[in-house]
Amino acid sequence: MTQTRFDVLTIGNAIVDIIAPVEPGFIEREGMKEGIMHLIDTDRAEDLYSKMPLTRQQISGGSAANTAAGVASLGGRAAFVGKVADDPLGDVFENDLDAIGVYYNTSRLKNGALTARSMIFLSEAERTMNTYLGACHQLTEADIRPDEIGGAAITYMEGFLWDPVEAKKAFVLAAHYAHKHERAAAFTLSDPFCVDRYRAEFLDLIRSKTIDYVFANVHELKSLYETDDLGTAVRAIAQDAELAAITMGAEGAMAVYNGEVVSVPAFPIDKVVDATGAGDLFASGFLLGMARGQNLESALKTGCLAASEVISHIGARPQLDLQDLSRQHGLAG
Repeated sequence: MTQTRFDVLTIGNAIVDIIAPVEPGFIEREGMKEGIMHLIDTDRAEDLYSKMPLTRQQISGGSAANTAAGVASLGGRAAFVGKVADDPLGDVFENDLDAIGVYYNTSRLKNGALTARSMIFLSEAERTMNTYLGACHQLTEADIRPDEIGGAAITYMEGFLWDPVEAKKAFVLAAHYAHKHERAAAFTLSDPFCVDRYRAEFLDLIRSKTIDYVFANVHELKSLYETDDLGTAVRAIAQDAELAAITMGAEGAMAVYNGEVVSVPAFPIDKVVDATGAGDLFASGFLLGMARGQNLESALKTGCLAASEVISHIGARPQLDLQDLSRQHGLAG
């Protein structure tokens, strides 16, 4: 086994989150439904971007990139693989990951789709999203580097990556390289609708041992096994996966490993401000704990702590130093 270069390497859709407040009437004038996520094409993406106020905030995003950012904030060695274009928002994405200490070296897409973006318009009481997937769906096997995967204690991938055909191949190749170097391959189910689209394929990934660790929330896990009973779903995943980490919102999280079920409560917070990124940040803490040999209870607590920080404010990235926060709570830094 080669020496670890990274604690956690994540692979997923590379998306720039662009957040801006808008004046009353803007959402309606642009024909959007307030509070809804709209998938848009290139022309619409460029048009809306040109209309966003200059006070906008631009930050690297996407589920797996958020997880990598959390690992770095916890003091871990994080890497991310995902595709951006050779354009100004590609610069934003790359520079942002570099600034927070996440290794990023995926080649840029040239003469093709633009860098993916999620434009988030903040009105009085809602977040209205317009997402253009663009270059992030152009990830291929050529972007999966054996030395990077082999140097990561755990490689973690997002279920959203299963949509594009070429990205599927990259996903499976990454798991192959992880196992070749005696490393763990993990993935998150990402979304109940994602599970509905690919249930049979996701189950095959788990049962074939292509994937070792599975991350899911309660809704995704129930969808995977087509049951309304959490206990039934937990017993099923215990049979299929080496390890499963399941988030349960305000009730905390559980891990299922070798027939053992370990649960921890959520960390109390004054108010849930924005649940975006909760699962991504939970994965940060749990993955880093596993990469560094923590027991299941400690890894779960670190995951829940990271999730509690991110839901206490707007945005899917931690605002506090998670390594300091974990030390304050007596968890391994």
